[in-house]
Amino acid sequence: VTLKYMLKGVCVCVCVCVCGLKTLSAWLAQMRFTQKLCMTNSPTLIVTVGLPARGKTYISKKLTRYLNWIGVPTKEFNVGQYRRECVKIYKSFEFFRPDNEEGLKIRKQCALAALNDVRQYLSVGGGQVAVFDATNTTRERRSTILRFAEQNGYKVFFVESVCEDPDVIAQNIVQVKLGSPDYIDCNTEEAIQDFMKRIKCYENSYQPLDEVLDKDLSYIKVMDVGQRYLVNLVLDHIQSRIVYYLMNIHITPRSIYLCRHGESELNIRGRIGGDSGLSSGGKEFALCLGKFIQEQNIKDLKVWTSQMKRTIQTAEALGMPYEQWKALNEIDAGVCEEMMYEEIQEHYPLEFALRDQDKYRYRYPKGESYEDLVQRLEPVIMELERQENILVICHQAVMRCLLAYFLDKSADELPYLKCPLHTVLKLTPVAYGCKVESIYLNVKAVNTHRDKPENVDISRLPEEALLTVPAHH
Repeated sequence: VTLKYMLKGVCVCVCVCVCGLKTLSAWLAQMRFTQKLCMTNSPTLIVTVGLPARGKTYISKKLTRYLNWIGVPTKEFNVGQYRRECVKIYKSFEFFRPDNEEGLKIRKQCALAALNDVRQYLSVGGGQVAVFDATNTTRERRSTILRFAEQNGYKVFFVESVCEDPDVIAQNIVQVKLGSPDYIDCNTEEAIQDFMKRIKCYENSYQPLDEVLDKDLSYIKVMDVGQRYLVNLVLDHIQSRIVYYLMNIHITPRSIYLCRHGESELNIRGRIGGDSGLSSGGKEFALCLGKFIQEQNIKDLKVWTSQMKRTIQTAEALGMPYEQWKALNEIDAGVCEEMMYEEIQEHYPLEFALRDQDKYRYRYPKGESYEDLVQRLEPVIMELERQENILVICHQAVMRCLLAYFLDKSADELPYLKCPLHTVLKLTPVAYGCKVESIYLNVKAVNTHRDKPENVDISRLPEEALLTVPAHH
């Protein structure tokens, strides 16, 4: 058998007899492995770099949440968590001393265990991005990670967080590190002193990413919590989106208020979509919303609406400037606009069943899916991350997408999040998540929520409904 395989401009000819099939099999396996290394869409390994208490885990968690939200399967691997599982009882900073051989051995084992799980996730589990969250402060450790990535065909993007502001470091220690299982039985002063000594253990051996020595690496340096950035060798669209995202997030204390428009005329009639105005109850809610916002006394509040009548009429009752976003318009229901769910089920039974089977990815005929809506809302999320206090007056599907981002909800959960009319959700970003406060403004409205149906099966539909498959499918 003669096989010709073109690789890097070299034509390889292999001749084997029947008894040499084992050799051929091994050669083909090697060629498949080499092919994998050359794939342009190979998985990405994001590697954090920096001293403790510099916000690496904050960045890791936010990046993971953002990438999952836009549809890129991503998972975070925190080496500190592996260490806590290995060493059940943390004693003191002595564990991190560079001359503590036992500590060094355990930490290396934990890093290798995390990398092994990274390989499992990216090469077997279908993941596209893994975030390796650790200090990775030495060139030797980063070289180990680069070799691991090269062997497995992964692209590597380093994210280094540099901060010299003692106030920011102290704030991070108090807000995040003191809540760690390491210090669960310590008083505050003892915990702070121990953690400061832990930082000292890393400082002498810390080798930051260097513009000359590391000129061939892809990385972003985030300096002083986003005051400055240094970006080097961005290779693809994933790395580009990571850079864009990291350059927009900030840690300034703020609140984001989300609410739907007041009840509309079409809401009362049980019809979806459309562009109707407010009902009498909706107008009452708009006045109550204005009063609520005034009572909150929010500094430099910005108000955003969609371009649809019901959100604009709600905002006008506030008596303050507002900005219209086309991206905030309600999901487009296509041919089902202004129909009742009962009518959709009657006229489009297959469509109705298909949507219930996968509500996130289902696209209305000539309309949109929730998946489409997430892509449309990405610029809104970027601007929400960049801004401070914001009130967003939007629609049910839009509010679900925004809420799913901040609360780290999956694609399956997103379309069924409860976002009732005449209720304001106050989101306050904290450490690694978001605190949610729900405020009902005591104005009655219809319930537009539809629970996830059970036992959805298109095979149970009448035969005539299955015979006619819509063109867009």
